[in-house]
Amino acid sequence: MNSERSRLIGIGYRMLGSYSDAEDAASEALVRWYRLTDAERDAIDVPAAWLTRVVGRICLDVLSSARARRENYVGQWLPEPVPGVDSRNATTMDPADRVVQQDSVTLALLVVLESLGPAQRVAFVLHDAFAVPFDEIATVLDRSPAACRQLASAARAHVHSRHRSVADPIDHDRVVRAFASASAGGDLASLVSVLAPDVALVSDGGGHVSAARNAVLGSDRVARFVRGITAKSTDLEWSIEPVNGLSGIVMRRGSAVFGVIGFDVADGVVSSVWIVLNPDKLRRWV
Repeated sequence: MNSERSRLIGIGYRMLGSYSDAEDAASEALVRWYRLTDAERDAIDVPAAWLTRVVGRICLDVLSSARARRENYVGQWLPEPVPGVDSRNATTMDPADRVVQQDSVTLALLVVLESLGPAQRVAFVLHDAFAVPFDEIATVLDRSPAACRQLASAARAHVHSRHRSVADPIDHDRVVRAFASASAGGDLASLVSVLAPDVALVSDGGGHVSAARNAVLGSDRVARFVRGITAKSTDLEWSIEPVNGLSGIVMRRGSAVFGVIGFDVADGVVSSVWIVLNPDKLRRWV
């Protein structure tokens, strides 16, 4: 069941934006499977489809309650980044883990998915990412297949309007390295030159670590904000590592991971910066 669990985590991660919550959802789905009697399991023609429906319902419940929890969240909320997959060389990774962390689940996409309603997100992820038929999605959402088709279509249009095509991984890596070099150099003009004029920076400390309560907008403000981090935290070591399949920056203090920075790149410059500092979202980073 290990490969099945990885697939369920992949579904849950795309729906919830939290790897830890996705693990919980996958575990709960498998617990429900093992609680069935032998006769009940024998009556299920396709166990994978049954588990998909169950994890979909669990995630729908979590999403429905998440909005209330987010209202009490301190500062900005960002998806939980995951390590370990370089989309330029993903073939060396375990196939089960690639299901979870492939480049189709970049931070940029997860950020956009956060703006969808719970039912839209479930319909979109199940159909567009995992090719689940609408008649099966209907059993998850308790709606007609036609209504589920409309939800997925509306979600798809929304995602396409707000999510550009992912930059070439090599170009993305080049821009991230230029950002890291300019940040370390301390020259504001050099840093501004690798940022889009309307770049946005969001940092998530979750109330555990100091972070900007609101998004930082504009190349000059973002450059000064980043320069402030490098000037005040000279003990942090920055390294370029894969973050959700694309190059990002991992900040370490000694052997401990202090933060992870993800990027969206467009037209050869950084268009978005996401800094995850909340230690609860960095447990997978060692």
